Amino acid sequence: MNAARAPETAPRGRPLRVTVLAGGVGGARFLTGLREVAAAPPRPTDITAIVNTADDITMHGLRITPDLDSVMYTLSGVADTDRGWGRRDESDVVSSELAAFGEPSWFTLGDRDIAVHVLRTAARATGATASQVVERLCQRFTTGVRLLPMSDDDVETWVELDTGETVHFQEWWVRLRAQVPARAFHLRGIDACAPAPGVLDAITGADAVLLAPSNPVVSIGPVLAVPGVRAALAATRAPVVGVSPIIGGRPVHGMAHACLSALGVPTTASAVGGLYADVLDAWLVDAAADGGLDGTTVPGGHGRVVAAPLLMARDGAAAVAGAALDAALGAASTPSRAGQGAGHGAGQRPAGRPR
Repeated sequence: MNAARAPETAPRGRPLRVTVLAGGVGGARFLTGLREVAAAPPRPTDITAIVNTADDITMHGLRITPDLDSVMYTLSGVADTDRGWGRRDESDVVSSELAAFGEPSWFTLGDRDIAVHVLRTAARATGATASQVVERLCQRFTTGVRLLPMSDDDVETWVELDTGETVHFQEWWVRLRAQVPARAFHLRGIDACAPAPGVLDAITGADAVLLAPSNPVVSIGPVLAVPGVRAALAATRAPVVGVSPIIGGRPVHGMAHACLSALGVPTTASAVGGLYADVLDAWLVDAAADGGLDGTTVPGGHGRVVAAPLLMARDGAAAVAGAALDAALGAASTPSRAGQGAGHGAGQRPAGRPR
């Protein structure tokens, strides 16, 4: 489809409702492209992003939410796109002073960024939920997208290394650069957490659900692990379409290969699609590098593989988002989808969509 036009898959009289599971740089860029598509005629489109918070960490007494902040900064236009994290026009006076006191310096926080973390930590200490903090932050950082944390409960990813040591994901990712092989990932707090308010409704009430090309293990994986989320994806009448973060056997961004190897999963578009096989209606792979998969079935599932240009360099994010919506539109028009609409509760699985 033309990436400048949003598809019409919703009943007339209301905007198209699109929900995206996302995290990190890949998710942020994809959402930027989707917002561009949504801004074009013929239909208004409301976008909700359910963002990973399992890479959250407490440093220097401050609660930090790297994935969610990256998405928020990128969508609001204040992100440092050269570094790929934090805010542009930053200084690091506070971090330098902390280092001078002997505090850990491997996780640098910019001065502007610290203000956000101070606000978040203070608000949480006085009883505000993570969702309420995000809502307040977005009053200043205008994103054009409804941002929801995956949960209001604290969840953290810890990495079991081949050395036998267990470290926080951020230490493995930032300080160790994922160079020490990981044996396993542990989501502390995941079993006791609940979906944040609005998360399940955003899935079951959507016209299309998209899985952004984010890290499948430490960004999308934790969102899917929140109790009730995977069941909602399997039950929603909206088509569920994922976008591969792997092109030609290599991650588009970051070090997803180091995460996948810990699970014994090959770094291929096909293998990553298999991680989502139980919920996918369609799986987008890159036409140039992985086009031979076009028309096949996602391993272990029933979703169809669709080849499209997936590189998001320069202005490519809108084209990728457009291709994902196009695949959703195609899935929605299949006999098992046609005429079923969205907005039905969990458990009301459409006839013809296999488990």
